[in-house]
Amino acid sequence: MDKYIELNTGRSMPRLGLGLYKTSNGSEMESAFNSAVTMGYRLFDTASAYKNEDGLGAAIASCQLPRRELFITTKIWNNAQRIGNIESAFARSLERLGLDYVDLYLIHWPVPGCYLDTWQVLEDIYRSGRAKAIGVSNFNEFQLDEILEHGSIVPAVNQIEYHPLFVQDGIRRFCQQNGIVVQAYAPLARGAYLEKDIMSQIAAKYNRSAAQVGLRWILQKGCCVIPKSVRDDRLLENSQIFDFTLDEYEMEAIEGLNENYHAASIPEDLLV
Repeated sequence: MDKYIELNTGRSMPRLGLGLYKTSNGSEMESAFNSAVTMGYRLFDTASAYKNEDGLGAAIASCQLPRRELFITTKIWNNAQRIGNIESAFARSLERLGLDYVDLYLIHWPVPGCYLDTWQVLEDIYRSGRAKAIGVSNFNEFQLDEILEHGSIVPAVNQIEYHPLFVQDGIRRFCQQNGIVVQAYAPLARGAYLEKDIMSQIAAKYNRSAAQVGLRWILQKGCCVIPKSVRDDRLLENSQIFDFTLDEYEMEAIEGLNENYHAASIPEDLLV
């Protein structure tokens, strides 16, 4: 399996990236970033809501790799959508990151009554070249249908929670049929499935960890993954998922773990 996937923009995106949710600015960010780069990571996923764009920006500034070799994702938060402050919010993200463009800009959550207007501004940002691709996160089929109907650019990515305990195959298939790459966040479900017997059995067969098996399963479903860690051993482990293949029986057995379990929570401002 190739380590990159082609987006509907024609540009390539790494299938594996590092999620930076809850990664602290300063030494934790610097250490995780530098270790990840050394291990071959090139995609780094942050968001305005994570409050660490400036920390990632500092790490990028001290990196010896050419900018073009890095793939940087950030996202617009809900309050900026509600007040129609999308352009300014994006500009602030760029400033904190110290960049003149990001590789992917996402609508973090589909705020009712706002996301179509937000998408129109993201299209303008894409056309300006300041985002090389635009997409969404946590969108369902109905919401994507609205984007496809009313927008003029098909989202490049839909970032959703996806793992063996939460197999969102309806939205996965919809995206893949419409040329939208699915990127799985919380792909390890914060450890919730790693002790399952079937995971241990398959891991033992391949001399791998349960985490590696879970990530590989997601890749073979045609999705990309952005596991989060700041530990060198886990960063390395999570990166070693491209040199083995699960068979059809194993894929089905892992899918059988599905229980619609949410490891991530919905923001309180969307639960009203």
